[in-house]
Amino acid sequence: MKVLIITYYWPPAGGSGVQRWLKFVKYFQEFGIEPVVYTVDNVIYPKEDKTLLHEVSENITVLKQPIWEPTDLLFWKKDKPQKSGISNVSKSGLLSFVRGNFFIPDPKLFWVKPSVKYLQKYLDLNKIDTIISTGPPHSMHLIANKLRQKNNIKWIADFRDPWSDLYYNKDFNQLSFVKNKNKKLEEAVLKNADCVLTVSNSLKEEFSKTANIVEVITNGFDDEVLTENNIIKNTKFTISYIGLLPKQSNPSVLFKVLKELCSRNKDFKNDLKLNFIGDISDEVKTEISNNQLNENTNFVGYVNHNKAIEYQKKAQVLLLLIPNIEKSKGILTGKLFEYLTAKRPILAIGPEEGDLSEILKETNSGIIVDFDDEKKISSEILKLYNQYKEGSLKVQSKNIEKYHRKQLSKKLAIIIKSLHS
Repeated sequence: MKVLIITYYWPPAGGSGVQRWLKFVKYFQEFGIEPVVYTVDNVIYPKEDKTLLHEVSENITVLKQPIWEPTDLLFWKKDKPQKSGISNVSKSGLLSFVRGNFFIPDPKLFWVKPSVKYLQKYLDLNKIDTIISTGPPHSMHLIANKLRQKNNIKWIADFRDPWSDLYYNKDFNQLSFVKNKNKKLEEAVLKNADCVLTVSNSLKEEFSKTANIVEVITNGFDDEVLTENNIIKNTKFTISYIGLLPKQSNPSVLFKVLKELCSRNKDFKNDLKLNFIGDISDEVKTEISNNQLNENTNFVGYVNHNKAIEYQKKAQVLLLLIPNIEKSKGILTGKLFEYLTAKRPILAIGPEEGDLSEILKETNSGIIVDFDDEKKISSEILKLYNQYKEGSLKVQSKNIEKYHRKQLSKKLAIIIKSLHS
């Protein structure tokens, strides 16, 4: 069975957006699915990780077409290929407004028409059983929707994040007619797709209000995180955060607690080390500085995937932060599943009831504390610190096998085949 996967993110793209479909493609053939990937040709991604190119098998067909993006002119991309940026929001209010109100649903919309034309020619000459589109960027779904209308073909729309309810949309100051247009485009995709795929049960619940069939395939981990490289853990009480850290996830209460613990306990202050691996918003850096934690903080910046895994395994504690927004209960960051394999305790700050909380309990891999629960954050950190001092800081994770990328690919292969039964 042959599937056409429409994705903007593909190696050498770095960051979390590329991992999901790179791994599905890696394992599909073992379960009777022949993938064909359609992606962009001439793009310079904001973050690149060329090590991921080695994961694309030579027997995989990858179709590419050039893309023109207005952000090439408005923002930064062509002359700054490794920009330090947070989410999709420019720091300029005007540019954010232009980005959010003139390019609907996103600046990739100019790729839709030429892609439909190119892929229709491909479909005329090649048998494809199922089209799969993955967003964001949600323009990928618009390509698939048009192809679905022209051809007798099944379509799966994969939502790695929400569309009209995506939390950073607020930073675009979208006008009401723009919000309505995004909502209508999203509804058309949800209604027309034969199956909607998403990453959490809460998002499934939301999409099920409109879509006919919604399936959950979470993100996961792959073999590279299971490799034992005799990595020596940090001797300091190292709390590490790996990944993008936007202002919406700024853990201000955590920094306040750490400041107080440092002022009360000299040993704690000497032992504490905060590691941030990835791009960190200026608001978070300011918060760290305001709480006199600069001496204890190491801003590593963006690193490739393998290096990020190494930092993860060296940590004493892994920090997981959920954006403090409405509907935060449905957010499951991709890094969670790789964290699960590190055998380090996870300290999560987010909604105490939600998808993340359920997985942490199920896997016995950490604790989640509510955004503003200062007292509990303090007690949990002290508990972890005391275990660190005693040399007993570890976790016994369980029930994580089902989150292996191979098992998730098998589950998705069954869903794809079921559409044709």
